[in-house]
Amino acid sequence: MARLLIHDGLHPRLAAALEPLEALIDWERRDRSAGTGMRIDCGPSADLCARLGRPCDAFGVVHVTGTKGKGSTVALVEAGLLAAGLRAGAYLSPHVERVTERVRIGGASIDDLALAAALERAWRAREDAAAAGSAAREATWFDVFTNAAFDALRAAGLEWAAIEVGIGGRLDSTNVVPGAVCVITNVSLEHTQMLGATRAAIAREKAGILKPGCSVVTALPEEDEAGAIVAQRARELGVPVRRPAPGALSGLDHAAIDACIAGLALDALGERGVRGRDGRAIGAHLLDAPVRERARLPARAERFVVEGRTLVIDGAHVPASLSGLLDDLKRSGLVAPPSVVLGMGRDKDAAGMLKALAGRVDRVLCTSVGEGPYLPAAILANLAREHGLSAQPVATPQEALERALLSVSRDGWVLVTGSLHLAGAVRPLVTRTCSPRSSPTSC
Repeated sequence: MARLLIHDGLHPRLAAALEPLEALIDWERRDRSAGTGMRIDCGPSADLCARLGRPCDAFGVVHVTGTKGKGSTVALVEAGLLAAGLRAGAYLSPHVERVTERVRIGGASIDDLALAAALERAWRAREDAAAAGSAAREATWFDVFTNAAFDALRAAGLEWAAIEVGIGGRLDSTNVVPGAVCVITNVSLEHTQMLGATRAAIAREKAGILKPGCSVVTALPEEDEAGAIVAQRARELGVPVRRPAPGALSGLDHAAIDACIAGLALDALGERGVRGRDGRAIGAHLLDAPVRERARLPARAERFVVEGRTLVIDGAHVPASLSGLLDDLKRSGLVAPPSVVLGMGRDKDAAGMLKALAGRVDRVLCTSVGEGPYLPAAILANLAREHGLSAQPVATPQEALERALLSVSRDGWVLVTGSLHLAGAVRPLVTRTCSPRSSPTSC
């Protein structure tokens, strides 16, 4: 199967810079359902980082991990830093449509040529490692891209960057950064073949981003199974932990929770002496409504209106996220059961996702963005029917979207969910039909 990393529309130099990476191991696209295959250390990433002159030391870092909300938290922290007048950027993964989405400078995706130049430098460093027989000779796709991103952020002259962990934390490619503030948003069961079968085990992996001298922010209460692990690691390192006040997150939707956590991270920076251009301490006060709106990422409860019908695209890929998404959308006025376009990876908790949908949706159109790590549509549809859902397999995301839109009345709505990869396949089908004269969410 061809990779979903689409080179169409990229500058030829960027497409050429990405080409040699295609032969490398890519954990994002690899089928992890059959076994772990987990790396044993961050040696390749650390070696590559060193060969590039440790670009991640050139700017301050807010390092963010967690099961859900970490990308939005990263974008909010970046937006808050920019609102303070600081030169800031971010690193996120995966991208939804275009690979340049992963590297943000000043709130916008990196320029094709700037990313190409950084990837070329990172690839030469990997080749040098291969010639020398050092650890970076085994660098994966994500190792190379991550360190190229750090190199690009340094080249842009940033003061601060918010960095999203890819998978887990302890062994993630990003864990070469010296995080001044380390954020663990939450912990649910995910990537269990790689991270462990319990929330406590997963929390240990995520707590691996904590460093001596850092400040820790988490929404996990200390009495929680996962929160206890984070608290224990913080005590071992002698670093402070900042949490929301008890009950502060009760009743909030996901966006408000993400903003609360991002605000705590900014408060932690302020306590560490970080000041904005106006001389005031960095803090949660920076995240006013306009700033939060600017920080919105694609495919995070993103709404469109297509021929009078509401369409929501969201990359929820764990049961808790999906259940919370449905709750949030109901509170926002989408009360009728939606038609759902669903697709996910083989390593995801399909049964849990389907339980989250049971009794709350009208029908499920099961699809897949390809083979390899993705659950086949027919298998997903059979599982959905076992959970009492009205489900059909559909060959392609485009066909599934078209059928879902046709199946709902003018006051009905459609939800596309299960994977950011599915969102990336569907979103261009919607945005390309939008009139330039219409609002961004009206097609």
